[in-house]
Amino acid sequence: LEAGAREDDGYPSFDILKDGEDSYRITLAVAGFHPEDIDVVAQQNLLTVTGKRAEEDGSGEYLHRGITSRPFERRFQLADFIEAGTASFENGLLSIALKRVVPEAMKPRRIEISGSPAAIDRIEGPEKDRAAA
Repeated sequence: LEAGAREDDGYPSFDILKDGEDSYRITLAVAGFHPEDIDVVAQQNLLTVTGKRAEEDGSGEYLHRGITSRPFERRFQLADFIEAGTASFENGLLSIALKRVVPEAMKPRRIEISGSPAAIDRIEGPEKDRAAA
């Protein structure tokens, strides 16, 4: 995840957290934005988060504007079998849950080994005869 996200200027800042064995969470600091200003799109192995603030209503005049409100696009290259889940917005932080979902066909499976009785007798035959003697 992190390698693909380092391509731009670092805005907005983000954290990547491993929640469990197969679950992760990306949290982006998006102070000054509202949930309706942000789009999260998951497509194949790419997660794209874009934000564009609505125009100001003109009430009041800023003497200092330190909270960045410029539009952004942040892309995260996801590994195979990583799927984006739910997104939540609280206290200026956008959190996106990710989960690794490996298809059953791709999971390793144990294969039992069987042999025919004749093959087992051939293998054990001479030893059986010696043990009986």
